[in-house]
Amino acid sequence: MPVHSFPTPPPTPAVLIAAGDIASCNSSGDEATAALVEGIDGVVATLGDSVYTRGTPDEFAECFDPSWGRFKDRIRPATGNHEYLTPGAAGYYEYFGAAAGEPTEGYYSYDHGAWHIIVLNSVCWEVGGCTDEDPQAQWLEADLRAHPAQCTLAYWHYPRFSSGQHGDSDIVSAYWRILADAGAEIVLTGHDHDYERLAPMNAVGEEDLDFGMRQFVVGTGGASHYPFPDSPPPNSQVRDATTFGVLVLKLYQDRYEWEFVPVSGGSFIDAGSGVCHP
Repeated sequence: MPVHSFPTPPPTPAVLIAAGDIASCNSSGDEATAALVEGIDGVVATLGDSVYTRGTPDEFAECFDPSWGRFKDRIRPATGNHEYLTPGAAGYYEYFGAAAGEPTEGYYSYDHGAWHIIVLNSVCWEVGGCTDEDPQAQWLEADLRAHPAQCTLAYWHYPRFSSGQHGDSDIVSAYWRILADAGAEIVLTGHDHDYERLAPMNAVGEEDLDFGMRQFVVGTGGASHYPFPDSPPPNSQVRDATTFGVLVLKLYQDRYEWEFVPVSGGSFIDAGSGVCHP
């Protein structure tokens, strides 16, 4: 009898859905992005400023919970500057509980499929300092040593590089350098209320298509839009300041695919793929 061979099915990727700058009782954008997330299975990464304006318990209950709160059991949050307008970001830590990490830290890590995921607190002066000598940076170095995965992704709120209204954030440069030196693949951020994809860059922000980290700014969760003030710098590859939406990452064992998914009625899209560093 003939022997039949069948193609090996493609591997199933781990899915990460990301956006920051999300909920406001003065905007319907968070309801529109929540409708997107509801139809996508995967871990949800909130990139800071989950709710406006001060991250109070009432704002989480009244403005965040009715929209993105339905995904609370699969959210792995990062804190932003607006949460800390409530002292100690108490409303944020109360709402997310253990998923947000220790309230004196706000940084933690987890594995998702074959990928190691690191969540940092870019409001770093609130948790011991922002240099490579301070507790968060020391923890980051130790965590990377303890999890030598081929594929690594990190996310936090302040973008290291951005051509948006807030611009580059030197305050997170220590974390960028540590991750770049360790060979991480992707950094996700928010803060600027826009979408921007930048070319892979090395530890000092120079384009490095072979070994650099690719950064996305995804401040498109629904709160508002910020216009871009200037023409894009050389390392900015794609940007949009008109469309709410989420970034969907498909994380395979040695590569990844990304797609920016706009809310209903939005026309801006971005998609592509990359490989993990050897």
